[in-house]
Amino acid sequence: MSPAPAEGARLSLSTAAARRLATTTKTAPQMREITPRHLLRALPWVEVNGTYRVNRRLTLTPGDGRVSFVSTGAQVRVIPAELRELPSLRGFGDDRVLDALASRFVQQNLAPDQRIPPAQVVLIAHGKVARTGGREYGGEGLVRVLADGDHLGDLTDPGETSARTLTSAIVLLLPRAALDELRTRFDALRRHLTGLSARPPVKRPVNRYGEAEIALAAGHQGEAVLPGTFVDYELEPREYELSVAQTILRVHTRVADLYNEPMNQTQQQLRLTIEALRERQEHELVNNREFGLLHNADLSQRIHTRTGPPTPDDLDELLSRRRSSHYFLAHPRAIAAFGRQCTQRRLYPGTTEIDGTRVMAWRGVPILPCDKIPITADGRSSIIVMRTGTEKQGVVGLRRTGLDDEHEPGVSVRFAGINDKAIISYLVTTYHSAAVLVPDALGVLENVEVC
Repeated sequence: MSPAPAEGARLSLSTAAARRLATTTKTAPQMREITPRHLLRALPWVEVNGTYRVNRRLTLTPGDGRVSFVSTGAQVRVIPAELRELPSLRGFGDDRVLDALASRFVQQNLAPDQRIPPAQVVLIAHGKVARTGGREYGGEGLVRVLADGDHLGDLTDPGETSARTLTSAIVLLLPRAALDELRTRFDALRRHLTGLSARPPVKRPVNRYGEAEIALAAGHQGEAVLPGTFVDYELEPREYELSVAQTILRVHTRVADLYNEPMNQTQQQLRLTIEALRERQEHELVNNREFGLLHNADLSQRIHTRTGPPTPDDLDELLSRRRSSHYFLAHPRAIAAFGRQCTQRRLYPGTTEIDGTRVMAWRGVPILPCDKIPITADGRSSIIVMRTGTEKQGVVGLRRTGLDDEHEPGVSVRFAGINDKAIISYLVTTYHSAAVLVPDALGVLENVEVC
């Protein structure tokens, strides 16, 4: 008779020991970095052989500029050369005069809901300022929200007095007396400003977009003399070169030879590498300083939130600045902040289906989540709106397909040899860029508070 087992002893093979001899059911390698990448799916892609040129109608009026500042502790100063962003100083070449002008600006730290003191020029170094105007039946209405780098007034046109701060703000004021003193002191400045006032108006008229106008006749009768015209083009149109994202994938031959069951190790390594490459591609399309959407929006298409968090009013303002809009792009936290604002107003945004996924929509325009839009340390982000497609004169993606050793559209995987350590190398490459065909195709809502 066999002895009874000791108390606590196992009566059968443990699962841990049995697993050594069993074939487990396993997943393919997982990766947290993979996101929906809505932007890559939303953009219509144009095939480019190297360079993509955007030809536009000639624009005769310069765009609005923003002024930059430098700070030392609590003291803020305007960079003298940046004063050329003021309309009356565009092309002015005397740096000595610009230095003197910059030194005459007086810093003012203003509290929220405080009137801007009267001055010839007001530069907004930090914070938000509302420019207001009188309404027909009394009271004031909001004309525009200004923020960091914007300005009120000019050297030939006094600053608006009907402006107040929405937040705590730092502004630099140029008193009228200081400007008069500099005009007397510097002949170059006096001649420049006098020339501006005496200069005849531009002979060639422009439309409301600043483009050279096409002369037309309408409503005439009889044998009226018709105007002659032509459509002028930009002499130096912008050209976009394809950017590249690359890496070298390395796989040891021993791994590729001996550990390819039940999953091909090389294929799994390649799959995850391409996923990371696609994520970087979308990041570049949003953040690249040369062609990224955040940096290529025209200054006239950049607006600021009225209060801080993104509100329905802010998104309506974005939509009103273009003839049609196809998509919003926002960080998920910005979408959540917008949802909270809608809830406070008892509004319930609709939804729409994009690639089989239900997403929030505003005024019928889908709000696509994109975590590549950055959030600053103080909880500020941006919301992008865009119209897409060449037929709509919108935003398009640029790429090159048909590459040698193409693994999927726009991604090539080339064998790059085996080194003396028996490591196989593969060169993984994709080419991409984005182009904005006309300025109103892309807009950005800046300084969006998401906290």
